[in-house]
Amino acid sequence: MDCLPELMRFNNGSPVTCVRDWEERRKEILEILEKEAYGRVPDLPGDVKGEILPKRPGIESMPCCSGHAELLRISISFTAELGPFSFPLYLFRPLKKEKAPLILLLNFRGGAYDQYYPVEEIIDHGFALGIICYEDITKDDGDFTDGLAGLYTRRDDGTDWGKLAMWGFAARCAMNYLETLPFIDADNVCIAGHSRLGKAALTAAAMDRRFRFTASNDSGSMGASLERGKHGNAETVEAITRTFPYWFCDNLRKYAGRPEELPFDQHFLLALVAPGYLMVGSASGDLWADPVNEEECCRAVSPVWELYGMAGYRGGEGPCETDGNYAEGSVAYHKRDGIHFLGRGDWLCYMDFMEKHLK
Repeated sequence: MDCLPELMRFNNGSPVTCVRDWEERRKEILEILEKEAYGRVPDLPGDVKGEILPKRPGIESMPCCSGHAELLRISISFTAELGPFSFPLYLFRPLKKEKAPLILLLNFRGGAYDQYYPVEEIIDHGFALGIICYEDITKDDGDFTDGLAGLYTRRDDGTDWGKLAMWGFAARCAMNYLETLPFIDADNVCIAGHSRLGKAALTAAAMDRRFRFTASNDSGSMGASLERGKHGNAETVEAITRTFPYWFCDNLRKYAGRPEELPFDQHFLLALVAPGYLMVGSASGDLWADPVNEEECCRAVSPVWELYGMAGYRGGEGPCETDGNYAEGSVAYHKRDGIHFLGRGDWLCYMDFMEKHLK
């Protein structure tokens, strides 16, 4: 798309021609995204701790995944600006691997089992699976006194962080503990999320390169979909800031109905994943998320990976067909048949791609 803001040029117009240039350019992009979209994110706390809790009678104490895994309930805690905070994390650990790559999923519900992940299949592929329920961090509403949101001072200058950045921040805090576990392969961790949590996963990966893989599923507007040139009835900045203003900083509302004036587009966010591996999934029936623009966003970020000597997006010339899967480069995209959901087909695409690129 020709009208996109220049990814490979500095704010002063100078070209980005090498990795050293890009490392400086990504600082500019982070500044733009924090100021105009997701809000200022505080530094990670230095005292993150994890405690594996005793197994409670019932499902936690039973062998899981046909006896192939152990289920751990963990409390993650740290000191925020205004006081202590903690949240639960469920971790499925495969017993057949001494050190397993990890998929850390931001999820919509608490507890160990859910429709959004085929845990036994994930375990049988050799992956550990960590689950964080987003509302254990802060509620999905406009209350900024709730949970983590109430433990940081707000500036009221238009740049205060929104809930998406908070959910991603919690995943990064969890990573501080998870990377210390001897049975987790900290060099091969994926941050994943679906829908609004696919957006949150992208914010986490953009700010934290410890995530070697990023999976953003059906994340749409302000996630993996370009905001310019929307197709059909796809969600827009105007719609998302009207319905979910608390996901973002207040400055984003300035661009409601005026996406052409955004000083960025979503290829800025996706590009910050480099040189990690990026996976974007769409669904043919999820027109609200604009699958065409999700694929175009993947295409637009290729030059960054190429700076690192890696293949970027290797899709076809036209829009991806339903059930198409382009996974030859470092940026993978698939579009499955169906509706807005994180299903088994999506998981198989993500795991197959990760398996090709594990260290």
